[in-house]
Amino acid sequence: MKRLALLVPVALFLATNLSAQVLSIESPGGVLAGHDLEFVINVEEAPEEGMEGSVLVDGRKALDVMLYEGGNEVVIADGAGPGAPRTVQVIAGRVMAEAVIDPIPGWLSIVPPVLAIVLALIFKDVLISLFLGVFAGALILFDWNPFLAFARSIDHYMVDAIADADHAAIIVFTTLLGGMVGLITKSGGSEGIVDIVRKWARSRPKGQLATGMMGLFIFFDDYANSLIVGSTMRPITDGLRISREKLAYIVDSTAAPVSSLVPISTWIGFEVGLIAAAFTSLGLPYDGYSTFIASIPYRFYPILALVMVFAIASMNRDFGSMLRAERRAEGTGEVLAAGDVPLADYAQSGMMPPADTPRHAINAIAPILTVIVVTIAGLWITGVQSLDAATAGSGTEYVRSVFESANSYQALMWASLAGVIVALALPAAQRLMPLTSLLSGMVEGFKAMLLALVVLVLAWSIGAVAADLHTADYVVGITESFLSPHLVGVVVFLTAAAIAFATGTSWGTMAILMPLVIPIAHGLSVAAGYAPGDDFYMTFMLGAISSVLAGSVWGDHCSPISDTTILSSMASGCDHVAHVRTQIPYALTVGVLGMIIGDIPTGFGVSPWISLAVGTVIVILIVRFVGKKVEPVPVTAPAEL
Repeated sequence: MKRLALLVPVALFLATNLSAQVLSIESPGGVLAGHDLEFVINVEEAPEEGMEGSVLVDGRKALDVMLYEGGNEVVIADGAGPGAPRTVQVIAGRVMAEAVIDPIPGWLSIVPPVLAIVLALIFKDVLISLFLGVFAGALILFDWNPFLAFARSIDHYMVDAIADADHAAIIVFTTLLGGMVGLITKSGGSEGIVDIVRKWARSRPKGQLATGMMGLFIFFDDYANSLIVGSTMRPITDGLRISREKLAYIVDSTAAPVSSLVPISTWIGFEVGLIAAAFTSLGLPYDGYSTFIASIPYRFYPILALVMVFAIASMNRDFGSMLRAERRAEGTGEVLAAGDVPLADYAQSGMMPPADTPRHAINAIAPILTVIVVTIAGLWITGVQSLDAATAGSGTEYVRSVFESANSYQALMWASLAGVIVALALPAAQRLMPLTSLLSGMVEGFKAMLLALVVLVLAWSIGAVAADLHTADYVVGITESFLSPHLVGVVVFLTAAAIAFATGTSWGTMAILMPLVIPIAHGLSVAAGYAPGDDFYMTFMLGAISSVLAGSVWGDHCSPISDTTILSSMASGCDHVAHVRTQIPYALTVGVLGMIIGDIPTGFGVSPWISLAVGTVIVILIVRFVGKKVEPVPVTAPAEL
């Protein structure tokens, strides 16, 4: 009996440990108070057909589940309640697991991105600010343990950001383009471009207009747009005493706005796919691509942002902090303010060509055209490969379907590598310098991207933190009550802008909001008595869809943690915080104007074309009467690269 009495606690101990090994519960992200209770049930051993289990919340049965080996995601509607801790138990046969999940107050979900943004604007150090934002999020998510939060910031969020396939593709693409720029600079190609463009762009307005026109020309992808335009035009704008802040602004405001508007770009498949999926879920007989085209006139922010760029460039007027930056550059020749640190440094001695190197523009033009041509060809090839021929259609519909199905990341990597090869082969064939010198220039180009890549990784990390904290869900939740059919456009625009600003991603914002906004617009319209097909119904629907797309671009433009904003600073050789600080007044002006003359009037039936015409006139008047003149300075001496 004594031996039996001793064996009982041992058996219970082994059974308990066996249970812990077989079943476990974890909440991989934050559970937001008032939202669904989400967690994962991990099963180490289970039959192939699965095993039945029950989930209890606070001692009450919530649902039955079928558990399989590995992680089993479980969502219980409204399980998080008002914010009190929830005891979750899982019972599968003789095995049980238990965990206490403490929901996070909604306001805490916006603390990490807001903290990162505020610190970046105050202290002008984007690296430390972003890391502290990631750390703050990890601190909230991992039980306020500072040591664990520090570890998870690195081994979970930063490592996962790099390991993501799409992010890795962007890192490869960006690094290779940096190497291409290094080769172009080392071979004297950039100086050759400067010589050609300077024959026309001999004044500040013409230099800015040339930069804007190049931004329109490279329409197929916002990443490629930012990197190519910024790196190509930087020597020219430096020579014309145009501030790096102005260059970064023009680059940023002709990248995403153009790519998000044109019918053929790396954005189109993503945008159309979101729209079409929402229509399918509602059983609405609308085509995603046709709706995308119809929504273009309603996208007031990106269209008026382009108008603002060319109005400022042609009139050579500025206001706000950009005016101070331009007067500094025009008056002193300092394109960077004292103390500012460019996000990428292309003026390193290792990238400078020898003094006697011939200035052949073809050494820059050919690699850039190669990137453009290979990107478009790559989009076509990957689109054809993944396209279902039975449903592809013909003619223009087939072309549209191909680009919708394309893999933009593959195309961009192919294009950047092709650009590097051409940039290396041309000067080598011309025997301009030893191959080792060219390779050293390429390596210096790689190195110039390091700081920007670190910032990108941290930006992606804080985006993941925001996803785990359900920042977007919180923002959506506090704005849903404001929606009405006539105001759906402006409220959705503000919501999308807030999410994109806090998370730093326009694509992520679109993915979050589009499945929510289209059903809301449909439900509000039907409740107001407008059936699908009615004029007002389509007005509300197009207003909602366009507001998601335009608001995402607006918030992304204003956010210092946005990847496109970072790329614009990097390609332009601009201090990142200086770029954000000088761009925000322009972006806010256009965004507010777009709501007042666009989103609100069109919600009550005003034609979007009238709103665009009025908005264009107002933008021009703002630049003319609010902006102050910056006198042009003709330049004849060669620009320093």
